Amino acid sequence: MPVYLVSGDETLIVQETCDAIRQAARKAGFTERERYHVDKQFEWQQLLASANSLSLFNDKKIIELRIENGKPGAEGSKTICEYLAHASDDNLLLIVTPKLDSGTQRSKWVKQIEKAGYWIPVWPISAAQLPRWLQQRLQQAGLKADSQAIELLATRIEGNLLAAHQEIEKLRLLAKDEWLSPELIANTVADSARYDVFGLVDKALMGDARGAVRNLNGLKSEGTEPITILWALAREIRVLLTIASAVAQGQNFSWAAKNAGVWDKRQPLAQQALNRLHHKQLTLLLRQANGIDKAIKGLRNADTWNELTELLLNLSGTQAINMSNQRLSLQS
Repeated sequence: MPVYLVSGDETLIVQETCDAIRQAARKAGFTERERYHVDKQFEWQQLLASANSLSLFNDKKIIELRIENGKPGAEGSKTICEYLAHASDDNLLLIVTPKLDSGTQRSKWVKQIEKAGYWIPVWPISAAQLPRWLQQRLQQAGLKADSQAIELLATRIEGNLLAAHQEIEKLRLLAKDEWLSPELIANTVADSARYDVFGLVDKALMGDARGAVRNLNGLKSEGTEPITILWALAREIRVLLTIASAVAQGQNFSWAAKNAGVWDKRQPLAQQALNRLHHKQLTLLLRQANGIDKAIKGLRNADTWNELTELLLNLSGTQAINMSNQRLSLQS
């Protein structure tokens, strides 16, 4: 096929997919390779010039375009379509982009690529899929591990597939008899978890209490200010309250979520949270957040991090919120 489009944000899988395409192309006689990074300064006529230029040795050629933002623009879209209309069997076009948004997926240049060749979207590995993915990678590396060791490895790398690949390569050198013990992983594998405030909020919304608390502890160890975390949590609680009130008044959930500023991509997370928490619980969560705010400002004596953990657990649905015994200590 004359064209491949590989899109996605999982660096390792995108890289390996492109490697596999190049390897197959080389076996088919595509021995030359020209690579271009497409940014605002890129001149799209370079693509057509490269396609029309003859090799000194009459070799077939791979032309690789890396579009940094996934959007070639009007000129780029037109040029890609023009290239495809006159594609030569002596050229193979490989386009690499980040994940394409829904609008770009419907664009003419993507549709033309699907007609002329292949579009390969690379999907992220979910937390539920990660242990199985790690097990397969270990088997490919000639290593064996039990479920406890794989779970520990998954916890340490927490979705960072590139880090997982690097750690598995390191473990190949250290493992005895091709067996990975939990102790070896604990002593060898660095904690590669990526902590961020918005990731913490998403984990809480999806009900992943363990992951949310781990993220909170990571933020604490990195020196993140409690007020930053509280702001993100309180903001999300207010959004959920807004949606819950609108739905109670008869609005469609999607419309209510959109009006509350929730992106289409994040609406399932909001829906998951609202399946666990009703309006009265969310109101109590907001009061709890106000109490933490007073503690941060020194207006009441309390352990801010402990109370943030409790708020996070309540939002995750791990602890039932009981109006009669929930201690808010809101007094100054």
